[in-house]
This record gives sequence, C-alpha cells and structure tokens, in this order.
Amino acid sequence: MKENTNKLTYKNFEVVDLFCGIGGLSHGFVKEKFSVKAGIDFDNSCEFAFENNNNAKFLHRDIKDFSPSELLSLYGKGKKKILVGCAPCQPFSIYNRNSSNIENRPEDKWKLLYSFSNLIDETEPEIISMENVPLVVTFDGGKVFKDFISRLESKGYLVSWSVVNAQDYGVAQRRKRLILFGTKLGEKIKLIEPTIKDKKYKTVQDAIGHLPSIADGETHSDDPLHHAKKLNSLNKQRIRATPEGGSWKDWDESLWLECHKKDSGKNFKSVYGRMKWNDVAPTMTTYCTGLSNGRFGHPVQDRAISLREAALIQSFPEDYNFIDPNSEFSSPTIARQIGNAVPVGLGIAVAQSIKNHIKEIGKKEQH
Repeated sequence: MKENTNKLTYKNFEVVDLFCGIGGLSHGFVKEKFSVKAGIDFDNSCEFAFENNNNAKFLHRDIKDFSPSELLSLYGKGKKKILVGCAPCQPFSIYNRNSSNIENRPEDKWKLLYSFSNLIDETEPEIISMENVPLVVTFDGGKVFKDFISRLESKGYLVSWSVVNAQDYGVAQRRKRLILFGTKLGEKIKLIEPTIKDKKYKTVQDAIGHLPSIADGETHSDDPLHHAKKLNSLNKQRIRATPEGGSWKDWDESLWLECHKKDSGKNFKSVYGRMKWNDVAPTMTTYCTGLSNGRFGHPVQDRAISLREAALIQSFPEDYNFIDPNSEFSSPTIARQIGNAVPVGLGIAVAQSIKNHIKEIGKKEQH
C-alpha cells in the first residue's frame, strides 16, 4: 500500500519564536523534534545562548518594527507556520499593576501584545501560542487580553487558554503562567495534562542536589556557570543565622534591616530566605542569584544560589551553553536571561500540546 505523503504531521510545520530570550520556549520545541527556524528579541545579549542551543537564527529586532514580510521570509516554502512568544511580562506584574500612574510602568511594553497581534493579522500562521503571567487577564480592566483574543477570533482562530503552574510539568519551581493557543486547523488545542501526579513535584534537591559545594564569591573550576555572588560580612552573618526554609524573621534583631523594623517591611517574608531541599523553589526572577532579592538562599550552603542552580531550577538542561567565549562574562546579564526565560519544561508542554493537536487533525483528514 502506497504511503500518503500528504498526511499532516508536525514535520510539515516550522516554528518562529517572538520575544525568544535565550530560548526556553524554543528549546521545548527542539526537544519535541520541531524545526525552530528563528527567534526574535530586542535583547541582543541573548543571541549566543539562543543560537548555540537551538540550531536557529537569532534576529535582534524590536517587534514593533518587525515587518510581516520579514517574518514570512523565515519560514520555508510550502511549510505551515507556528508562531509562539512570551511578551515581556513586567507591565502585568503586581508592582506595575498597582501603580496609579501608567507612566510609572515600563515604557509602553504592554503594547507589545498589540504588536504580536499585528504580525498574526498580517501573516496568519496556522498555529499560535502565547505565554505570560496570569495578571495579563485583568491588566487595564482586561482590555489588552480581550483585544488580543478578539483579534485572533476575527481572523478565524479557535482560541483556548489556561493558567498553569510549572511545578505540575516537572519544573522544580512554583511559577504560575497563562498559556494561550490559537489554531486554524479545525478544533481547539488542549494543553496536555500535568505530567506530575499526586503532587510528587521535582524538588530543589532533585534539581541541584548533585552539584558540588561552592562558597559565596566562588566559581567551580569545572563549570563557570556554577558561580555564586560574593556576600559582605553582614550578609554572611545573616545567611548563617537563617535555617533551611527560614528567612530574616529567624534572625536576632541586631541583624534586621531598618525596613524590617517597620510594619510595612514585615510583609516581605521571603527576602533573605533560604529554599527547602524537599520543596519546589520560588519563582525565579531576573535577580534570582541575589540573597536580598527573595528566597534565593541555598538550602544548606551559606550563599545565594549559583547561576547554574538557577538554570537547573528553570529546567534548562545541564549542557545548555550560556557563556559566549567572545564576550566578557557578566553574572547579572546571565541571571536576567535565566530569570526572564520560559522554563524548558513548560516549553515542552506547549510543544507536546501542539504536536498532539496536529496528530489528531492529521488522523481526521485521513478519514
């Protein structure tokens, strides 16, 4: 019997990643054997990590100025198009959402979702996916998110979305995210069921417990990414006074900061905190290797977590290459890249969901 070469499969599709960063979302598609053609981002420091780990082109562009014709040129002739992206989430953060003055929010970044919509309108990929923080749903009275969905539906997309926690998909981290799909292939895309059952989450110890010990300010000789920030003498006293899973509330008052002595400062329970070995980590941020920036203290070693540990908690493979040998090493830059990334585990869940959708549509087309 002759094989039907026109059967719809994921191999008919190519992926372009808007706001790609260092490629956490793209790498999920790479792991699922999709062809990722390119990533676009305004932060050109991400170029090395994106290209070297995803076998794809990095384009340093502002999405607002990126033309539909340039986007279309990235896809191969005859290929179906998947367009994915995680618009910068700072505008939808609690801090900026509570700001009474729109001008105090990051400069017009919320409008990037409209730029995403514009590209979709003009290029009409068969499948799209958008990842963001859950607060995007209510930001500005829900207008931005509703407009995004309305424009998709006006172009014939079937839209589905849900809020998930990365810990349910094998990421050793509490990280709630909204995942949206749009498709023109006939039925809505369903996000795969959580891969973690019975709350048997991947713990901090599962993710980083195998790494060798280092001191604050030290870089391991075999792994330049296993580098921890240097602490001053006072912060060394503070971390030593912090038990596993504890915070500044466990210190003697002589170690408190002035803000901790005020009623307003008592709400910041996690700053200077240690993680727990047998729990998931808190959400990684752009300052995830700073002791004073959250519960980023190592569970038992007297330091904040290293860059490598942050990357593993974000579910990047241990062989993911972050360091450009032709550029000066910058710990704050790499920490920002890691904290901004979509966890690879969530990227895999998105890619698997789309692959299942294509498979189901392909089966129906055969009957």
